[in-house]
Amino acid sequence: LLGWVVPNSSITLPKMLENFIAKNKTISQKGCITQIFFFSQCACAEVFILSAMAFDRYVAICDPLHYSTIMKKTVCRQLVGGSWSMGFLYAMVNVLPLVNAQFCGSNIINHFSCELPSLLPLSCSDHLSNYIVLLISEVVFGLSSFLLTLVSYIHIISTILKIHTAEGRNKAFSTCSSHLIVVGLFYSAAFFGYMKPSSDSFIELDKVVSIQYSILTPLLNPIIYSLKNNEIKMALGKRFGNFRFLK
Repeated sequence: LLGWVVPNSSITLPKMLENFIAKNKTISQKGCITQIFFFSQCACAEVFILSAMAFDRYVAICDPLHYSTIMKKTVCRQLVGGSWSMGFLYAMVNVLPLVNAQFCGSNIINHFSCELPSLLPLSCSDHLSNYIVLLISEVVFGLSSFLLTLVSYIHIISTILKIHTAEGRNKAFSTCSSHLIVVGLFYSAAFFGYMKPSSDSFIELDKVVSIQYSILTPLLNPIIYSLKNNEIKMALGKRFGNFRFLK
């Protein structure tokens, strides 16, 4: 399932690097809106794919005997297709109102990339409706995917606690430990970036946090998920000693 995620860094990083090097750090209005669309789509799709992965781990731990019959290829394709459909819907809902928006004042985006919270204050149109749509869509899409993940892990943790042997609990927990780390990194940064109070004192911190969920988290994902690889664990064990959570 993870292989179907397009990292947000592939959308924002090329233009970001270009602006770091170029003297005139510019982006067209259409280019900015396009970047927001694909960033929003990929971010929302990733959230729901993380929920699908949580369901996958729920089936693997709570109903292992029926795993092969439940998590068939057709089911995985449906989960991925549904995730991308939700991402497309979320992006369309938030980007379509920007098409007719007027930008007649300051055109300086105080951010490393184009994002709705940093672009809307520059519009001289009435953008209250945009904020309302953004808030409602974040609550609906974000909360629904978060609840799906939360419910899956409530059942997973409940099942793990019922395992009598420590070895069995450690083995079951190792199945979902990598996914838990990625979910924690993603949600902590996303919730701060979009749910924080609107204040000038948060602007610089917001820019730093955006680097985490748009660049660092996609960069760390392959490393985190490869911790279950025996060769990686042996290399880390030789370098840092034996870590129980890697076993």
